[in-house]
Amino acid sequence: MRVDWQAVALSLQLALATTAILALVGAPLAWWLATTRRRGRVAVEALTALPLVLPPTVLGFYLLLALGPRGALGGAWEALTGRPLAFSFAGLLVASLVFNLPFTVQPFVAAFARVDRRLVEASWTLGASRAETFARVALPLARGGLLSGMVLTFAHTVGEFGVVLMVGGNLAGETRTVSIAIYDHVQALEYEAAAHTSGLLLAFAFAVLAATHALQPRAAGRP
Repeated sequence: MRVDWQAVALSLQLALATTAILALVGAPLAWWLATTRRRGRVAVEALTALPLVLPPTVLGFYLLLALGPRGALGGAWEALTGRPLAFSFAGLLVASLVFNLPFTVQPFVAAFARVDRRLVEASWTLGASRAETFARVALPLARGGLLSGMVLTFAHTVGEFGVVLMVGGNLAGETRTVSIAIYDHVQALEYEAAAHTSGLLLAFAFAVLAATHALQPRAAGRP
């Protein structure tokens, strides 16, 4: 079976890092979006969902400008580390975090919206702070939906192509992910290798969808 296992391993590493970071950042953000009544909520929601409607090439172009040596992030990173941020795994991770933010936050918001508001208010009445209520009440009750969002984020990261290609290029062992490996196989008319890798991703996608649907009844059945 002809599969670029190095690219598969890199994709899994990227997906794990992206999912872990977005879970930590996305949960508090989603809780705020699900509970706040401030006017700024609409703007934050729109900004969070922007990667869903922007073409990957457009998003990748702006990220490339920001992560390049003349960009704010890229320039600061190169001054600190002496290495470029664009066309590196670190830059790939930053782009992946931005691109996958809505795939984490939106399921998280839906999960928190199902938490019984009376339980939250009861926690506040008993003297718990907002942070304590979030950690001890909201997170446990929303865990099914949160896990579902994390699974979707992981799967979406594994299949990224446009943004990954724009920001990371195609460096073996550094930025060459499994989707880029498939593209390379097709360009080189290596259809057998492309079919093997595509079949692996197809089986992975089916397993992820099955797991997500299996988690949904738990998330829906618990407030």
